[in-house]
Amino acid sequence: MQRIYEPENLMEGELLQQMLASEGIEAHLVGRHLLGGTGELPIFGLLGLEVENHQASCARELITAYIGAQPMPSDDPDNVPDVLVC
Repeated sequence: MQRIYEPENLMEGELLQQMLASEGIEAHLVGRHLLGGTGELPIFGLLGLEVENHQASCARELITAYIGAQPMPSDDPDNVPDVLVC
């Protein structure tokens, strides 16, 4: 197993874990149970996504592409008339 990414928080870690699962890569989110002790433990580096060694390169590429993704032009609320934006 290789640690391929350190998410900023639990929500990001779970989101990326599910994104990898949708691509057929089983990722393990380690450190999630340590978050309850953040008052006692240093808060950096507790969470990590780990995958099997042979899937590490592909998983890193998917995470990099996912994080760097930009919204599609049609997702811009200014391009859609009569849409209430809250």
